[in-house]
Amino acid sequence: MANGERPRALITGLTGQDGSYLAEFLLEKGYEVFGVVRRSSTEKHERISHIKDRVTLLQGDLTDQVSVIDVIGSVRPREVYNLAAQSFVPTSWNQPILTGDVTALGVTRVLEAIRVIDRSIRFYQASSSEMFGHAKQTPQTEETPFYPRSPYGVAKVYGHWITVNYRESYGIFAVSGIVFNHESPRRGLEFVTRKITDGVARIKLGVQEELRLGNLDAKRDWGYARDYVRAMWMMLQQDEPDDYVVSSNRTHTVRQFCEIAFGHAGLDWEQYVKVDPKFYRPAEVHQLLGDCRKAREKLGWAPEVGFEELVRLMVDADLKRVEAELRANSA
Repeated sequence: MANGERPRALITGLTGQDGSYLAEFLLEKGYEVFGVVRRSSTEKHERISHIKDRVTLLQGDLTDQVSVIDVIGSVRPREVYNLAAQSFVPTSWNQPILTGDVTALGVTRVLEAIRVIDRSIRFYQASSSEMFGHAKQTPQTEETPFYPRSPYGVAKVYGHWITVNYRESYGIFAVSGIVFNHESPRRGLEFVTRKITDGVARIKLGVQEELRLGNLDAKRDWGYARDYVRAMWMMLQQDEPDDYVVSSNRTHTVRQFCEIAFGHAGLDWEQYVKVDPKFYRPAEVHQLLGDCRKAREKLGWAPEVGFEELVRLMVDADLKRVEAELRANSA
């Protein structure tokens, strides 16, 4: 890289939760940021509306090898962050073929483009705690065997191992972040955490009477997405490529999430939450708990926002958003 030239990063999934936070982070670091977006008749760029004029969006699709090669060849990035996926676990049972094509084979298409164009490009793969699934040990580390319990988890296992394979076969600096659940006000409303905080806001403001959820005893290791994208970048700055668990090292139930969220709004969650069997998974993952010791020791990474603070900031953001919606509708 020439003196004074800004490093270039390409993000697939830039318009998603993680992509938007990562783009912000990289812009603060002085990067030129490029994002891959699929062609659509309607643009959904609300998560990046505040930075859209500072990033470059390029059309591409992880199901189309030629478009992936064209994008990487035109940008010639120093780093590629593969965050794009069909990432909603329940949808993966309804659309398992699509999930495999995007979330599994899509990783191969990006790696193959790097192999063909420039093997010095550094590659980050967004692996997932869902790969552990019916975990055989708790907490889960980088050495814990995978036992996925959904088509999404299975696809992520493929993506993880093909990343390892290209690293070992072609000498590409390719890493995987085995990232546990990470949330924020930018999380999609279909995910249980945002479903809860959005429900709390609507119930508090009198526009919703109840909240229907599935398994309240499911346990997850929840952290803040803004903290976790920092770990992604740190992995690509190391001397040698490796894989890392990124987690909070704490686990909580959906019930506990409800208690804190409703409590923050001055509500008793038990009066409003109804269990609905239709929201249970065909194969449940009961407990995921990460051990991020390796990331702490080798990367120097640690989360800055705790679980309770995360829940409260999500509730506050949804209260503000729903209030604004109500004002706009009444104007």
